[in-house]
Amino acid sequence: MRQETIKNISEERRGERGSILAVSAIGMLSFLLAVGLCVDISHFYLAKTELQNAADASALAAAAALNAHPSGIEMATDRAVQAMNNYDFNNNGVQITRANVTFAVNINDTYMSEADAKAPSVAKTIRFVRVVTNDSPVSVSFAAIALKTDSVDLAAEATAGMSVPPNNFCDWIPLSVIDENVATILPGQTYVIRGAPQNSVSPGNYQVLAVAGRGGSDVRAGIASGVDECAEAGATYSIDTKPGVNSGPVRAGINTRFDDYDSQLDPTNHPPDTNVMENITYKQYLQAQVNPDSSPYHQSPRNPGVPGRRVVIIPIIKISEYDNGRNVVTFDRFGAFFLKRKIDGGNGGDLEAEYIEDRVVVGRGGFNPGGAPGNALMAVPVLYK
Repeated sequence: MRQETIKNISEERRGERGSILAVSAIGMLSFLLAVGLCVDISHFYLAKTELQNAADASALAAAAALNAHPSGIEMATDRAVQAMNNYDFNNNGVQITRANVTFAVNINDTYMSEADAKAPSVAKTIRFVRVVTNDSPVSVSFAAIALKTDSVDLAAEATAGMSVPPNNFCDWIPLSVIDENVATILPGQTYVIRGAPQNSVSPGNYQVLAVAGRGGSDVRAGIASGVDECAEAGATYSIDTKPGVNSGPVRAGINTRFDDYDSQLDPTNHPPDTNVMENITYKQYLQAQVNPDSSPYHQSPRNPGVPGRRVVIIPIIKISEYDNGRNVVTFDRFGAFFLKRKIDGGNGGDLEAEYIEDRVVVGRGGFNPGGAPGNALMAVPVLYK
């Protein structure tokens, strides 16, 4: 009886030979599919991040062009398309059209097309821009069987726009605009923001600020590109003045923006504006950006230009802050100014600029809740979502 039982068990075991191999093969296949699915999902996340970064950069580039005029809507669309189409996504270029770029007054509004946003009465209210990419296929490498497809479509969306009115500003130029204690300067008006030597604000002071350094080369480079320093208006920031005419450094720095260079500055590091025509208004400058080839207010530079180089941020200082010679001054506020023309040669030559009355987007800045009131005429580009 015992022998029969042992024989039966042995026969049953012989009948199960090979089952472990089959189970192992099925388990290994499932494991490989799971690993492949994990690899593909990781690839999808990386591709989605890459595509989102491209959309974010495109939206920020567009927001930086908003200027309360139809030209800003067109430039914003141009920059969004150009920025997105420069990205390489999944070894292929990401292509969007102008229809992928839309605009709104408030962030949660219904977004409108470029054509609708360019209406003059609407353009001055636009504060947000949205970029939506088309579906971009991403190949499935290992999990095609499990997903039952050889590619997955991914898309991204980004919204950027104007910030709240900032009170902290960066990249300003080391000159100062003088404001009378009673009669303040007004947006929309043109001012001589730095007069010739006979028109000094006080003996020895010609409205130059010693920000990056006290040498002439520091003044020249700071005016050509803006100082790499951020500041708030009011008692939180004070700076030494730089006595002396400094006509050469001031002229050299300003004139780079008009494609005119001395031996110490170059168009690679200090490019000109895309429009170097002198003695035009800011409104004419914006009009020329829409159709530069046919505009009577446009003159192209010899060297590759950058839009907006003639718009500069300058601290505004009360005249009572100035004493004779070197002294410390406190900024009252900041303003965005449009440079109307180059500075003439010699020790003379006035620096003329228009105080911009429209809300403009500047490069860098922010808002300190505990600081001075924000400037409602300026904003910085912000990525919202």
